[in-house]
Amino acid sequence: MNTHSSQPPLDIPDAVDLGIMWDRLISIADEIVSTLRRTSFSTIVYESYDLTVAILDREGHLIAQGTYSVPVFMGTAPYTLRKFLDRYPPESLKPGDVIISNDPWVGTGHMFDINVVRPVFRNGEIVAYTLSITHLPDVGGLGFGATATEIYHEGLRLPICKLLECGQQNDLVVDIISANVRNPDSVLGDIFANVTCNEVGGRMLLEFMNEYDLSTLDGLSLAIRKQSEQMTRQAIHDMRDGEYHNAIQIEGMDGPLTLACTATVEGDSVTIDFSGTSPAVRQGINVPLCYTRAMSLYSVRCLTVPDLPNNSGSVAPVRVTAPEKCLLNAVHPSPTGARHVIGHFVSPLIFGALAEAAPDRVQADCGMMTLVTFQGTHPNGRELATIYFAAGGFGALQEYDGASTTPGPSNMAVVPTEMWEILTGTTVEYRRLLPDSGGPGASRGGLGQEVTIRNDTGNLLTVFPMASRTEFPAVGLLGGQPGTCLLYTSDAADEGLGVDLGGRRI
Repeated sequence: MNTHSSQPPLDIPDAVDLGIMWDRLISIADEIVSTLRRTSFSTIVYESYDLTVAILDREGHLIAQGTYSVPVFMGTAPYTLRKFLDRYPPESLKPGDVIISNDPWVGTGHMFDINVVRPVFRNGEIVAYTLSITHLPDVGGLGFGATATEIYHEGLRLPICKLLECGQQNDLVVDIISANVRNPDSVLGDIFANVTCNEVGGRMLLEFMNEYDLSTLDGLSLAIRKQSEQMTRQAIHDMRDGEYHNAIQIEGMDGPLTLACTATVEGDSVTIDFSGTSPAVRQGINVPLCYTRAMSLYSVRCLTVPDLPNNSGSVAPVRVTAPEKCLLNAVHPSPTGARHVIGHFVSPLIFGALAEAAPDRVQADCGMMTLVTFQGTHPNGRELATIYFAAGGFGALQEYDGASTTPGPSNMAVVPTEMWEILTGTTVEYRRLLPDSGGPGASRGGLGQEVTIRNDTGNLLTVFPMASRTEFPAVGLLGGQPGTCLLYTSDAADEGLGVDLGGRRI
């Protein structure tokens, strides 16, 4: 990717300066996260941290990611930027340009994540890019769930376009978004929070470069990526060479689905292939390859150098393939709204395959997240569209019990009960741990939870539950026992107010 017109000599820092400057880049990314949270409108961003912030060099290599970011998007961010620059070549970009898209096959695998990119200019040349991703509270369509049967049902799909050009807002794009979502103030507020945080990040990067008298970030980026790649390759080299297979069954709408993978460890590299996986389905649980690849890269990171800050070097030794049109490489127009329901199983699938190659590093299965979208009317009359997160237990590791009610492989935070009740007009009657639900073993899996929410809005609520582990429990590894299955129920009809579960009144 050629993103500049000149190639000045690389300023490669020594080991001491590298450590200091690397930490500074991460602190800048963390400040971008803080800005994003403070300026966002929806709880899914400022409370649940469903966000990612990344700093990429002018060649499109990831060099830093915010500490509180969804970790798997280290795998999608460089790919997204590459697609953006295919549409708007670097030489065509100007200071003040901001590019956006929520296309599932360009971004993170579903339309509910908005991807926002801003080039950073210094002395008339692009020196870096800041990129942020947040889950939007609504994109129109049927709402966040798995009920769509083609991508067109799922809402507004924005092609790669400029939201700002030379600092001027594209009013047509704003009007199109406003006309297609249920709560435009919240959605546009979140989108422009992304614009704001990227602007702040660009200013901080320039201050950083001025402080260290850097004409480019190329040398620093190369040093970070080179050291990270060397550490990752050494960790892979310590695994046992071989070809390892795993297959699991998970719940599907019309019967069980199969996910399969072959992980090949050879020297200091890993290849993961998902041949044998079931074909894509008509429901919105299909996974584009960009998300499958991201989950795979994250999984290998967990087994190699998990403490290493995320950057492109740490995932360079990993190659990912999947047959086209399978469940983990869905193509247009397959619906992908709830792609996480399947995509989160990529990690336990890979861990199970590599349990023999790295028995002291693998994690047993997690209880997974349950996401429930609530749509309706708040008691104060405003439109309501928000998401409740709950999590099963975290999988056990060798000599470590899994944490209770902790999500994995993603890292959402729970909205405080008091905040949830104020924002939705519902009441959380209780949240309590489920004894003995984590699965026994030398190290025990984390406990699940029971959550009861009462509809006190005075209006019908439409609820889209997205959950797994209802038929196939979290599996233990290396002799550990499985956890318990999830149960979802509703007795809202008895209250006279009702809940519509994805179009089904009960």
